[in-house]
Amino acid sequence: MRSRSNSGVRLDGYARLVQETILCHQNPVTGLLPASAQKKDAWVRDNVYSVLAVWGLGMAYRKNADRDEDKAKAYELEQNVVKLMQGLLSCMMRQVAKVEKFKHSQSTKDCLHAKYDTPTCATVVGDDQWGHLQVDATSIYLLMLAQMTASGLRIISNLDEVAFIQNLVFYIEAAYKVADYGMWERGDKTNQGIPELNGSSVGIAKAALEAIDELDLFGAHGGPKSVIHVLPDDVEHCQSILCSMLPRASTSKEIDAGLLSVISFPAFAVEDADLVAITKSEIISKLQGRYGCCRFIRDGYHCPKEDPSRLHYDPAELKLFENIECEWPVFWTYLILDGIFAGDQVQVLEYREALEGVLIRGKNGIKLLPELYAVPCEKVEEEYSNPHSVDRVAMGQLPHMWGQSLYILGCLLAEGFLAPGEIDPLNRRFSTNLKPDVVVQVCVLAESEEIQELLNGYGIRVQMMSEVLPIRVMPARILSHIYVRLGNCKKLSLSGRPYRHIGVLGTSKFYEIRNRSYIFTPQFLDQHHFYLALDNPMIVEMLRMELAYLSSRWRMTGRPTLTFPVTHSMLVEDGNGIDTCILATLRKLQDGYFAGARVQMSDLSSFQTTSFHTQLSFLDGENDDDLLEEEDEKEDEEYGEEYYSCGPPEGSKDSFDQYLTQLLHSTTSKCHLPPIQRGQRHVFSAEHSTRDILSFMAQVQGLNMPKSSMYLPVTPVMNKHRKSLNLLEVPYPQRGSHVKQHKSHSAADLHLPRDAQGNTDFAALVRQLKECPTLQDQADILYVLYVMKGADWLVELSGPGQGGVSVTTLLEELYAEAGACKEWGLIRYISGILRKRVEVLAEACTDLISHHKQLTVGLPPEPRERVITVPLPPEELNTLIYEASGQDISIAVLTQEIMVYLAMYVRSQPVLFGDMLRLRIGLIMQVMATELARSLHCSGEEASESLMSLSPFDMKNLLHHILSGKEFGVERSMRPIQSTATSPAISIHELDHTGATKTERTGIHKLKSEIKQLDDSRPLSIFSGGLSSVTSPRSTRCSSPSTPSGILSPVGTGSCDGQLHWEEKQGQWLRRRRLDGAINRVPVGFYQKVWRILQKCHGLSIDGYVLPSSTTREMTAGEIKFAVQVESVLNHVPQPEYRQLLMETVMVLGLLADVDVDTIGGIIHVDRILHMANELFLNDQKSHSGCDYFLEKDPATGICNFFYDSAPSGSYGTMTYLSKAAVTYVQDFLPSSSCMMQ
Repeated sequence: MRSRSNSGVRLDGYARLVQETILCHQNPVTGLLPASAQKKDAWVRDNVYSVLAVWGLGMAYRKNADRDEDKAKAYELEQNVVKLMQGLLSCMMRQVAKVEKFKHSQSTKDCLHAKYDTPTCATVVGDDQWGHLQVDATSIYLLMLAQMTASGLRIISNLDEVAFIQNLVFYIEAAYKVADYGMWERGDKTNQGIPELNGSSVGIAKAALEAIDELDLFGAHGGPKSVIHVLPDDVEHCQSILCSMLPRASTSKEIDAGLLSVISFPAFAVEDADLVAITKSEIISKLQGRYGCCRFIRDGYHCPKEDPSRLHYDPAELKLFENIECEWPVFWTYLILDGIFAGDQVQVLEYREALEGVLIRGKNGIKLLPELYAVPCEKVEEEYSNPHSVDRVAMGQLPHMWGQSLYILGCLLAEGFLAPGEIDPLNRRFSTNLKPDVVVQVCVLAESEEIQELLNGYGIRVQMMSEVLPIRVMPARILSHIYVRLGNCKKLSLSGRPYRHIGVLGTSKFYEIRNRSYIFTPQFLDQHHFYLALDNPMIVEMLRMELAYLSSRWRMTGRPTLTFPVTHSMLVEDGNGIDTCILATLRKLQDGYFAGARVQMSDLSSFQTTSFHTQLSFLDGENDDDLLEEEDEKEDEEYGEEYYSCGPPEGSKDSFDQYLTQLLHSTTSKCHLPPIQRGQRHVFSAEHSTRDILSFMAQVQGLNMPKSSMYLPVTPVMNKHRKSLNLLEVPYPQRGSHVKQHKSHSAADLHLPRDAQGNTDFAALVRQLKECPTLQDQADILYVLYVMKGADWLVELSGPGQGGVSVTTLLEELYAEAGACKEWGLIRYISGILRKRVEVLAEACTDLISHHKQLTVGLPPEPRERVITVPLPPEELNTLIYEASGQDISIAVLTQEIMVYLAMYVRSQPVLFGDMLRLRIGLIMQVMATELARSLHCSGEEASESLMSLSPFDMKNLLHHILSGKEFGVERSMRPIQSTATSPAISIHELDHTGATKTERTGIHKLKSEIKQLDDSRPLSIFSGGLSSVTSPRSTRCSSPSTPSGILSPVGTGSCDGQLHWEEKQGQWLRRRRLDGAINRVPVGFYQKVWRILQKCHGLSIDGYVLPSSTTREMTAGEIKFAVQVESVLNHVPQPEYRQLLMETVMVLGLLADVDVDTIGGIIHVDRILHMANELFLNDQKSHSGCDYFLEKDPATGICNFFYDSAPSGSYGTMTYLSKAAVTYVQDFLPSSSCMMQ
């Protein structure tokens, strides 16, 4: 036992310090702490941090007790902690209605308050009178509640409080997409009350979710009902968003010292040690001063230049705060704690010494930590000119209770009174330690005995679903319904978890419910709502992504178990075999390695002992009466019979079994749709395209579709019924005559059958439905009926009075038939009619936006193209997409599909998006169609139709190649088509260094000779892109590369000898610029260059829009907010390749801005410099007797098409001409001695 004269005396000294700086302020009734003597309100965040020293001191006394009085002191200190935490809980529980609302709305008006009245726990300001939404405040409470409970404190006392804490988990689980006001309560740093996504909020929420998951809030005295449940996919969402943000703090703050709480104590939220080191280094290098760290760059709080009479700043005012921001000693306390947890004694000693120098001695020599140090008013100019040179003065609260608490806690740890594990009993400090490799367990199940026998024939032994009993296999949607019951509390009017989809981490573990084991199939296998799961190669691709995701993101004990049922839709058309891609996948799974993941394939029963199990006790018998009332009427699932074989037994009286039976209830009925009559004439003339039908029906509904900007004039179709969609046509004034012609035609009557009064004869239309030669004709008729008679109109196929079937039911049947036939164009068409929405559409949009990507939907230009900058509710997002698509249902459905693929890639391959800020989905669709038109030598109309008819897998593959920036080829597949589908047989390959696809490795010379032999016939395959892009001498080209109309014309022979050679490489750089422009890819450091240019001129004018130099006074070069401002100007340019040349021009201007001059002009017109360069290029071409073919200009921009297609480097490269033009434009401002730019 230590003598009282040694450690006990020092401990008593810290007890006096805690008493006189913290506990003397604690309210005896509520237990809350006011912020200071001046600020009487109790902030949630400040209270939690302020009590940490009390908690630590209590544990230190318990650990180092010399006598009974020390144990009593320990108990007293711990009870002070419990009282404060219960006081905060009481404050929040008084606002339980807000928690319930916020779970669904995530609105700033529905959030918990950030501060409360210290004596009464009541609110102190209105909902809209403060930046209350601070997710990190609620999260730090939950995080420390978990740590304190794990340390032995009993804070939660009944199941109602447990239910409330469970709902607080739901409150913060969406932190990755919630824009809040952050830990400084200001949101955007302009201090104008604009919330933004904050890395500190996401990080602390992630840590809180991990810490409280599977924690018993009653501690050693609890049971299953007091355990908190967190869905692991929500944690991973926060993790991925946080890692994509760091070291950036938010869109307006390129770095924030508050991130120290995320990368180190208390959150330890980042698992990547390198990212932790980078973030810490950025904070120290950019924010550290002589007295602490600034909160963030251009922080005006308590600055001598801040006007305290105004709540908000003027945007241009922020520049005044640079270099004179206040420095906060509290951040050195974080760095001391960081050093202790990292075992870096040098860092601990360095910052403890530095902190001793800024502490202020109070009464009786007590050390007080001030809130901040500010520059004296009279020394502002001196600090401007020589940062960190002047002596600062302490201001604000004394002591700063939050910082004082962390200072004392650091002292207790540094002096050995506490071990790191005692204030981190949940071991969060090991987050950066290497994790063991994950083996993913895969259980393949057969839907039926026939499928089981087929698989046995291939040597793959699997069980049927009915054979895995007593384990029950259910679809993921059932788990979503089950979780709706979690946290339900009638006394508090809490409804539990909002209905949301469960990710693959959530479906890869066993669930114990009422002493039975359940396992759930992954969400991506649900075929009943959107068509992606109807495509077997797409299923394989999603399985590949999910397995890779599981192997890299699984953090729970035990192994993940993925259940993969093989269903009838995975068979070949005659049903006598398994689809080859599914079969190949199963064989790879047997090998033990798939998609970069280690896998083990076996039956479910053998996996039970090695899997993770979650016990869902909230479904135990007490609430049976409520269970059956909660079936979600909005959902109308139809699950196949496969789930009944392992579902609840028939006639079971168990209420949970009855509940599952309700959810699995199938409403499948007999088929009502008449079979197609091949050989019959088409119902609508071939002249009347699907586009005409859409336009006519839109007029019936009183809607206005875009005149024809996306389409060519209707022309007779030779060999296929109706092709009209042309994504490649962009309207220009000179084409006005065509527009008028098409408008009058599309509005013409569709020759619908008429009765004696001249009205539409719907009975005749129903008769025609029975005589349709194709599924497409049936869809057209049903669409007419859907619009003119309504979705619920009964179609009397058996004759009048014989009963009918609703139009919607027939469309659903037709959708199923089209799915069975893999008619992807028709599937998308019917999906659009039925307004089907991807289940994960809102989640996909949120994922992209949370990764700091903006989205646009609709075809360019604005205002038709709509920008999405914040997460939207599903219905609102769906409506916006249809509006932006001009009510064109095919484009609207394809927009949803591409948004989902983009989200898949931003999760699995975020590096693809590193240099993109705004993703323009309409432009991406146009470029996809352009690639098909170029590679397959077809018109824009045919290419657009081919695009709409691509399978989901091929669509995703094409998108990936465009995003990747690699050269790729599109070719007509020579493989036999496995189905009767009319979808084009197209394959996409990467090109090797010779420019050939993987299927053509015989050398480029052989390709050339083969193509020459095909001089008078159509080439079998066309390879696009690459240095050796090959075309036939008789090949065709787009008439206007910048705005490809799809009207293809033969290349004239001309008099140019070099034309054939040029044809072989034609379009390479044009294509590269078009692809990069479509996905808004920018060069590394582009936005920083723009920022430097703006500092030396009055502004940049791009396509008539000006980016003013005043922007730099509001924003720093590294802010995402500044990049967004630049993009908002660039995105007015509709042509992607013209945009890329404008960016190349800006990069050249950036080189000039680096020259040591004060200014390079007033408003710089970037377009003029580009056109000057274009003229220089044309003059050079003319001087070398270039033929008219090379001098042809793009009518929309006036830029020479050959200039678009020129490489950047070389004596005739674009950079050469842009450099000459830029120097000429700004030469008056350059020093005469500067080097001439060649």
